[in-house]
Amino acid sequence: MKLFIYGYGFAARALARRLLPKGWSVAATYRKDGGDAALRADGVTPVLAGDREAMVRELKDAQAVLITAPPGPEGCPGLQALVPALAQAQAFPDWIGYLSTTGVYGDRRGGWVFEESRLAAQSLEGARRVAAERDWLEVGRGMGLTVTIHRLPGIYGPGRSTLDRLREGRARRVGAPGQVFSRIHVDDLAAGLEASIARPRAGGIYNLCDDEPAPNSDVIAYAAGLLGMAPPPETPLDLEALSPSARRFYAETKRVSNARAKAELGWRPAYRTYREGLAPVLAAEGQRRA
Repeated sequence: MKLFIYGYGFAARALARRLLPKGWSVAATYRKDGGDAALRADGVTPVLAGDREAMVRELKDAQAVLITAPPGPEGCPGLQALVPALAQAQAFPDWIGYLSTTGVYGDRRGGWVFEESRLAAQSLEGARRVAAERDWLEVGRGMGLTVTIHRLPGIYGPGRSTLDRLREGRARRVGAPGQVFSRIHVDDLAAGLEASIARPRAGGIYNLCDDEPAPNSDVIAYAAGLLGMAPPPETPLDLEALSPSARRFYAETKRVSNARAKAELGWRPAYRTYREGLAPVLAAEGQRRA
């Protein structure tokens, strides 16, 4: 079995690490000089993102294709590169997965959103994801490909979590009454993708998130306790004082349901809340430093 990845980042690496010990081979694109060495170190076959012939060779026998690269002003770069390569390779993978964001739902004032909820992206990035989802689903219908969409909240794990922001002095506790966010541990995300690969459904759309939307202030306070640190003082929400990325983050609040992924894919998050998820992250980082 082979997985081809367009955009080898945090989530894709977690999926590769999950599948490689199970006998899968994995190929992935890279762009920067030296990126091929990093991929080889992970046991992944490197493919230069602009090398059409190399992509065609790897796609010929790929059972699964994952697209993680974010869309830009011209749309999804993965779609622009992969559609002609798939056609040239005459490849029909069993599963194509596109990683999107729960930002496509926009602000729901703390209400629940489901996969069939109306899309109301409020940011440019969210609007681009809406368009990329639409384009990939249209490609799936037009080419007879099994395209699935996975909408993700904030992803955390070893080396990328509230623990790191606290250590670096970048964590801020912002008091925003009634504001909650969903999140997912990167290993749970990888498990959800593996479950989707095992049960491909053309046009399937899934929210992958944990079971407890929670205020970011609570998460920071809990992580500080794990580190034996005093939590940063909580400050009132002032959108104008925040960075553009933080402003986008705090401008929306919603509770994201993962019921469909559980029902259709048989998936359950191993880290049901941030409390179960952060302690293993701290332990994993400690082992890495030892």
